[in-house]
Amino acid sequence: MKLGIRGLLILLIVVGMPVASYFMVFKPQNTAISTARKEAEHKAGLLAKLQEETARNADLAKTNEELRHTVKTIEARLPSGKEIDDLVRQVSDLAVASGLAPPAIKSAKPMPAALFMEQPIEMEVVGSFVGFFTFVAQIEKLPRITRIHDLKITGLAREDAELKAEFTLSIYFQDEKQAAAGGGGA
Repeated sequence: MKLGIRGLLILLIVVGMPVASYFMVFKPQNTAISTARKEAEHKAGLLAKLQEETARNADLAKTNEELRHTVKTIEARLPSGKEIDDLVRQVSDLAVASGLAPPAIKSAKPMPAALFMEQPIEMEVVGSFVGFFTFVAQIEKLPRITRIHDLKITGLAREDAELKAEFTLSIYFQDEKQAAAGGGGA
């Protein structure tokens, strides 16, 4: 078989075209496709992180709203300083309604307690154990936030009374100055 110049030229073109196509077209295209895939994977990773952050932000917003609602519920249980007298009268009425003698009440100076104020009231009640128990149960049911501490119970040997209880009843309230300044947590 004799190849002439023309045959050699055709053979060179037939073999050279695919080789030239590989280096001029396919290799740059494969590099561009590989780069595009890496960029797409990177962007997909960023998108996944962004979706996680967005989901967490939605959860945080929901949690913040729940906390705001809880704070408002607690603040609704805190009387203003002006309502303290009414609450003291209500506690005194509860003592009498529970079968105790009218309580001896001594009010102390209000003091700060976290974001709110605490009004300590020293009380002394005399009566039966059942009456005292009923009184404490009624105080517990009050819609306001109160606390009984420094409780001392003394037994009495009298016909009209079984015990004498001395304690401090703390009533928590919002200071009007703090509430007006926005310091009440609202």
